[in-house]
Amino acid sequence: MTGTVLRKVRYLDPLSQTDQVADVWIAAGKIQAIAPNLALDVDAHDVDVIHAEGQFLMPGLVDLYSHSGEPGHEARETLASLMASAIAGGFTRVGILPDTQPALDTPGTLRHLLDLACELPQAPQPRLLPWAALTQGANGQHMTELAELAALKPLALAGFADGQPLHQLVLLRRLLEYGRPLGRMIALWPCDRTLTGDGVARDGAIALMGGLPGSPTAAETAPLAALLELVAEVGTPVHIMRVSTARSVELIAQAKARGLPITASTTWMHLLFSTEDALTYDPNLRLDPPLGNPPDQQTLMDAVRAGIVDAIAIDHSPYTYEEKTVGFSSAPPGVIGLELAFAVLWQRFVAEGDWSPFELLRALSTHPAQCLGQPPAAIAPDSPIEAVLFDPAIPWQITASALHSRSRNTPFLNQTVTGRVIRVWNS
Repeated sequence: MTGTVLRKVRYLDPLSQTDQVADVWIAAGKIQAIAPNLALDVDAHDVDVIHAEGQFLMPGLVDLYSHSGEPGHEARETLASLMASAIAGGFTRVGILPDTQPALDTPGTLRHLLDLACELPQAPQPRLLPWAALTQGANGQHMTELAELAALKPLALAGFADGQPLHQLVLLRRLLEYGRPLGRMIALWPCDRTLTGDGVARDGAIALMGGLPGSPTAAETAPLAALLELVAEVGTPVHIMRVSTARSVELIAQAKARGLPITASTTWMHLLFSTEDALTYDPNLRLDPPLGNPPDQQTLMDAVRAGIVDAIAIDHSPYTYEEKTVGFSSAPPGVIGLELAFAVLWQRFVAEGDWSPFELLRALSTHPAQCLGQPPAAIAPDSPIEAVLFDPAIPWQITASALHSRSRNTPFLNQTVTGRVIRVWNS
């Protein structure tokens, strides 16, 4: 039986709260054994031995939502480059938003995306979990055939989401009513474009000082409050995307205390940066929703640790050099992140002692899987292997040649980060 033995690896399992150093034997698509000193004839079992002192074995990471360039914008990203980026960053499951061209709004377009992924060479690959569009063309006007889309195999679909704000409350209510019996997660982004206007930074003294048009907090909290009232009335489980303000966290905490069936996520960039950083006018810090003010950033960090905000999403958004190399206000919002987020977040929060490894893993692995209604990966004997080997001591430079993505739109380009994924298993 071919396989791998990791000697003296530190393995983390958030489900059982296990944090131990042991030998781990991986073969035939699952974890065969875990023991303090594994007695195994490596020649007889045909296994590779990795001396993994100081390295971490942990469950595969789960990204709730990201953007694929293919089909429609292959110059930004292909499925092959996206999947390679995900594996390089430790992600074994990746949600794909439906804003491709054509949009993922019919069973045919969803199957086509999955067929394209199946045609790629088999290596370790992430499992793609496309979000089916709530509205035709993901443009917020006319409802898709939700029941037909929901009939796809359960593990082939993340749920329903446009990835864009829905402005018609009547349509939103009907979507919640029709979606409730289908047993699929509905993900919604609370954002009122009429309030946002031309804002590119969170409204406040910092944006004013930097001459950046401001987007008020109410552009997020007003539609969020309306959404929460609809959830309370209809009862459909909802995932709230792209939480970016302290007031939104307060509303979500209150809604959870009332027992509303909601989960929530923020993006990794909103944890790492604030409006103060946007004053560098780096177009790679132009995001939507915009970066929060420092109190928003701190509240989001606290909310992730406390579980009020359940998960960290990557929201990987590739753009070409020409698209992104413009003025801050003119730049399309978004950055790449699948192969960078875990290492950067580990360096910022775990290595500096602000978070425990479990707190980061819950937000990037266990909780995202649960938000999708899927079983989380586990590091335990006889479990299917969906795991990442990570070395927190390896420094590497984030250069264009080091990235697997076709796009380079990241504020971390040419910087050095300490911590790298060594290997990924995904049975």
